[in-house]
Amino acid sequence: MHPQPYEPPVEIRPTEAEAIAWAYRLIACGDPWAALVRAIEDALADLAEAERRSLRRDRLVSRGYVRDGLPRTVA
Repeated sequence: MHPQPYEPPVEIRPTEAEAIAWAYRLIACGDPWAALVRAIEDALADLAEAERRSLRRDRLVSRGYVRDGLPRTVA
């Protein structure tokens, strides 16, 4: 069985990055520029989501310190 021109040979074990690159190229119908653009778009979207989550977590921690800083009465 011969691999398709857009697939790596079976005996080669691709790295995770290579496997992802092949998947993007396959989705882009073999167009390397379109695959690269799509991969960068996805990476930027993931980065923006991670930043959004980090900022949200920081706000929650900050509010926790404010709430905990209230004076307490001893009963």
